Amino acid sequence: MIIEIFQDTICPWCRIGKKHLFDALHEWSGEPVSIRYRSYMLDPNTPEAGLPFRKAMLAVAGSPHALDRMLEHVTAAGAASGLTFRFDRVDKKPNTLASHRLIKLAPEEKTGAVVDAIYQAHFEDGLDIGELDVLAKIAEQQGMDGNEVKALIQSGAKQEEIEQDVEYARQLQISGVPFFVIDSQLALSGAHPVETFLKAFRKVSSREKEQGI
Repeated sequence: MIIEIFQDTICPWCRIGKKHLFDALHEWSGEPVSIRYRSYMLDPNTPEAGLPFRKAMLAVAGSPHALDRMLEHVTAAGAASGLTFRFDRVDKKPNTLASHRLIKLAPEEKTGAVVDAIYQAHFEDGLDIGELDVLAKIAEQQGMDGNEVKALIQSGAKQEEIEQDVEYARQLQISGVPFFVIDSQLALSGAHPVETFLKAFRKVSSREKEQGI
């Protein structure tokens, strides 16, 4: 079974949805599952240098009170899933293209850990994941060559793959993330609970057995 995850690295619900997915996989006793990470950019027009986080989010929320409630809701949902969000440390809303390049550059067996490390850097440590030095350090922590990764990101590496993901998302009419595609048969939009993922796994697996796949 192949599960494709469309996500953006500044999307808190993507982080929560990924955690729920992997919690479900931990309980899953059916066929083996492989994960493919697909790039999605919620705001590709964000300047390369990024934007002030709170100012950018106020434009979305509409008021300071609404923004505070929104961030509190995410923080509580994260805590319920075992994840920490420290929005008080987040100063920058970054352009996420460079972070998607790092994910694409990671060895397949390291990809999930790299995604998690990027989320942690942004949501817990308040680091600017649009900064090459931050991404290089994440790469080094995952056993990659930081200087090589930095140079590759600067060179525009993996741009074609990222554009293919974006086009694929457009074909699927994806308008938000997280978005999960299971064996090209069933799609789930949003940070669903563990049991919803397990039901989806069972449904796809049962359907494939009926079809003799």
